[in-house]
Amino acid sequence: MTIKLALPLALLALAMSGGVHAQDLDAPAAEALMKKSGCFKCHSVSQKKEAPPYKEIAAKFKPKPDAEKALFTHLTTNPKVKVDGKEEEHDSLKTKNEADVRNVVKWILTR
Repeated sequence: MTIKLALPLALLALAMSGGVHAQDLDAPAAEALMKKSGCFKCHSVSQKKEAPPYKEIAAKFKPKPDAEKALFTHLTTNPKVKVDGKEEEHDSLKTKNEADVRNVVKWILTR
């Protein structure tokens, strides 16, 4: 196979796979960790609860070049967030495994 043909085929395969991030996503594992961590108490996928829905979060972060890094930091450092006008500490995910946190970040960004 020549290089002229290989590159378009590789790009086509990447486009059909949904992108690099989507193919590495383990959605059931991400959802299980988020449930264990209590994320769905305040967030839902598409409707506002106490906190913004994941679709809104994804729309906000996707255009940013450091989206994954920013969400990773948010999910691991207990930042202050506003809830009903009051500042609260956002809980971290209940894991120390970096790959599990990165999987949740990918899950959020694919909403």
